[in-house]
Amino acid sequence: MAESFPPSTKKQERRGTMSSSSGPLTEELQCSICLDVFTDPVSTPCGHNFCKTCLNKCWDNSQTCNCPYCKETFKHRPDLKINTTLREIVDHYKKKSPEKKAEVLCDFCEERKLKALKSCLVCQSSYCETHLETHLRVAGLKKHKLINPVSNLEDYICQKHERPLELFCRDDQTCVCPMCALKDHQNHDTVSLEEESEEKKTQLMKTQKDTQQMIQDRIKKIQDVKHSAEVRKRNTEKEKAARVELFTDLIRSIERCQTELLEMMEEQQKAAEKQEEELIEELEQEITELKMRNTELEQLSHTEDHLHLLQIYSSLCSSRNTRNWSEISVKTDESLETLRRALTKLQDSLQEKLTQTVSTELKRRQQYAVDVTLDPDTAHPKLILSDDGKQVRCGDIRQKLPDKPERFDPCVIVLGKEEFSSGRFYFEVQVKGKTKWTLGVARESINRKGSITPRPSNGYWTVVLMNENEYKAGADPTVSLCVRVKPQRVGVFVDYEEGLVSFYDVESSSHLYSFTDQSFTGKLYPYFCPCFNDGGKNSTPLIITPVNYNK
Repeated sequence: MAESFPPSTKKQERRGTMSSSSGPLTEELQCSICLDVFTDPVSTPCGHNFCKTCLNKCWDNSQTCNCPYCKETFKHRPDLKINTTLREIVDHYKKKSPEKKAEVLCDFCEERKLKALKSCLVCQSSYCETHLETHLRVAGLKKHKLINPVSNLEDYICQKHERPLELFCRDDQTCVCPMCALKDHQNHDTVSLEEESEEKKTQLMKTQKDTQQMIQDRIKKIQDVKHSAEVRKRNTEKEKAARVELFTDLIRSIERCQTELLEMMEEQQKAAEKQEEELIEELEQEITELKMRNTELEQLSHTEDHLHLLQIYSSLCSSRNTRNWSEISVKTDESLETLRRALTKLQDSLQEKLTQTVSTELKRRQQYAVDVTLDPDTAHPKLILSDDGKQVRCGDIRQKLPDKPERFDPCVIVLGKEEFSSGRFYFEVQVKGKTKWTLGVARESINRKGSITPRPSNGYWTVVLMNENEYKAGADPTVSLCVRVKPQRVGVFVDYEEGLVSFYDVESSSHLYSFTDQSFTGKLYPYFCPCFNDGGKNSTPLIITPVNYNK
């Protein structure tokens, strides 16, 4: 039968060593059988707690089931369930109060064992200061290998030759004894543990230094990100305020033009109504006169006064000096023409305001201009790059270039060297004289071999010119663009955090297209496709141009 230990015996002895370091809560979390902190605690029907394994072992070795603490006997062996609440408390306690490393005691103290000062790898024993004296005095013992006291001496001894592990084999990266070095590790690069340890310490110090530098770099990166976020927030607030001001001005202009248009239409309506009233009045006057004349003619046609009839006949038959009403009409199209002129004026005014708005927006975008150069390692073999990396055109001959993974083939594409994974950036490209081109940005992870469909789902955000005058945005699906004038220079702006890619006609300060609410991951690169030269028709190069801030 297994013994049970109430708290008045072993537990009291153990309490003296644990309570001082772990606090009074420790004994409440101790199993009274093993005297250690609970492992998978279970509760008996009488309310006492034990380790599940300890209690099961106790009952397995007994014919009766009773509480090891209070001795209460149970008729039937209880079905033990882990006390989850107590286990959580124990786990929390273990995290807060990890066990301290046990002290190594002298193997030769008979009564009260003292703390060991050294351990001998030859004797495989640990010694206090008193019992170590012979190792420091006797010549034969002075040769023994002494180390700081350890409880696991067997780990420092070669299990094959029972000799201290004094050497390190660099070929096999393992600790060996002198016999191992002579037999199993002959001709290997072996050094003393001290030498290898010092080298490893040097490496660790370098690693520690590198780690500290990495920590500092990341702290600085956090500061940079926070600073960038603050700057972006301030810039966004400024831009929002500027846009509100611009669009408020635009709305006021629209309202003013609308008022002018309505007033003009009202004046035109009043003038038309006055003209109509005057015409009607004149017509009614003539009708009255004609009716009187008609009555007079009716009377004379039955008169017997022949002399009077002959005297006034000439005056009655002569034509009256009246208007030729067949030539007079009410011109209803005059008001329509007035409306057209007013609408044209409004449209011109709105277009002017819109151009001013886009121009202001473009100037703000240009403040984020970056210096972009073409990356020859990504260029298709038919592409010809200028020495300064600012121009690209498509030739007829395929150059012999290394087939690198980053090189595009068969699509005639080249990326910029510069990578962007945060913030805002802007660049401009001259497209004058070309009949086909594609511009924009692309994700680093895009497919560079085989056919390519530039669209956001494939990692491309681009605008395309086809067939000399067909402009399209490579969206999902493709969007046809209405372009008033043929762009000579195209500006590309990206706001990484906002998920925005915008394209502008720089010369006319007009907006071409924007991809909004995009989700960027990884690095973005400027994207250029001059397209095939079509027998010289499209041989003009794409040219990365400096940004003119004062335009």
